Amino acid sequence: MYVIRMKNCAFFARHGVLDEEETLGQRFYVDAALTVEPGRALVDDSIEETVNYGIAFTVIEKIVTGHRRFLIEALALEVAKALTDRFPQIKKAEITVRKPNAPVPGVLDHVEVTVAWPE
Repeated sequence: MYVIRMKNCAFFARHGVLDEEETLGQRFYVDAALTVEPGRALVDDSIEETVNYGIAFTVIEKIVTGHRRFLIEALALEVAKALTDRFPQIKKAEITVRKPNAPVPGVLDHVEVTVAWPE
């Protein structure tokens, strides 16, 4: 097994519980840690045998910039499931979604949720 990591994929979207979050939108950041069954990829040096991270990025982008979700937990799980569906060689996807402008009554750097699929 090996792990492909994609860090700080940035997207503008409108997720959140509050109406203002949908109206204004904000930037979300996604990290993906994809545990991959190597098959022949490492021996054959073949892109067809591994996870093409350009395609993986577009899978993430489509979901994050798609329809609104109230919870970033649900968003992260949807991304994880989509990646494992698209790439059967992914044995586990750990997806982290960061929301820098979470509506809290104070100062914080960001709110972050990580989910793993399958569990």
